[in-house]
Amino acid sequence: MKIILTTPAPAHSRTGNRVTAIRWARILKELGHQVLIKQNYEGQACDLMIALHARRSFPAIERFSHLFPERPLVVALTGTDLYQDIQSDRDAQHSLKLANRLVVLQAMGIEELPQAFRAKTRVIYQSFPKPKKTVKKNKTTFDICVVGHLRPVKDPFLAAFAVRKLPANSNIRLLHVGGALSDEMEANALREMQHNSRYHWLRERPRWETKRILSRSRLLIHSSIMEGGANAISEALVLSVPILSSHISGSIGMLGSDYPGYFQVGDAESLTEQLVRIETDPEYLKSLQEWCDHLAPLFDPERELGSWKDLLDELT
Repeated sequence: MKIILTTPAPAHSRTGNRVTAIRWARILKELGHQVLIKQNYEGQACDLMIALHARRSFPAIERFSHLFPERPLVVALTGTDLYQDIQSDRDAQHSLKLANRLVVLQAMGIEELPQAFRAKTRVIYQSFPKPKKTVKKNKTTFDICVVGHLRPVKDPFLAAFAVRKLPANSNIRLLHVGGALSDEMEANALREMQHNSRYHWLRERPRWETKRILSRSRLLIHSSIMEGGANAISEALVLSVPILSSHISGSIGMLGSDYPGYFQVGDAESLTEQLVRIETDPEYLKSLQEWCDHLAPLFDPERELGSWKDLLDELT
């Protein structure tokens, strides 16, 4: 088939939406289809459309549905779709109706949808290829990392505030990979580095370097307020890096409701306590490690490829 994949993220972007679109295009090509990624859909003919983001891709969704009403449309829902827009935004709500299939990136996402749309919704976990070689951890410091752009929805400085309060004898060093999406965020990060010797903002890095930094870390901190299914979590699981995550639906849908490594949203003090325990209690860190290693197969590329094959088979 000829497939158009629309995403609001521009071609040069390294945001999660663009990363997801590029990976899906590669999977669809592997399945034998022609794929064109478009930020702005201009009415080109195709056999099927996959639209990433119900609200922001609504103009493309509406145009395609009008021009080709008999052809299948798949709408993939982001975190802002699930946990914000579909409750109040008419465009997002209309996208749910127009779609032949809806895709969510983690199991809890289905529960956010009105009952009428759940039967046509499929869960497709975002995959990450397992590296052939393991990377050694830094022995002189206890490196932990945050992977994510500096945006309010990510609560990007919560981990920095948490490490401020660590005891003086802690060896924890916090590495933050991600671009500042505003001048204010950049100023905040630079100011934090001046006053917090444990915090190191590395800015945006190429994906290969981000993967290496994550691989060398003892822990990923995921502090988002809202998330549809974070690439950073799937990458950490495949790289065998344990996770401390805010207790939000998007993370619970990937890590499980009983995962022992949650902290309350916005609670820096609770996160500090978790970090002290991580550094001083090897059994606790081991329990997180074993849990994460058990989940890693969910994010295998062959599993994601199979999920897309099954979905397209349903539609065609």
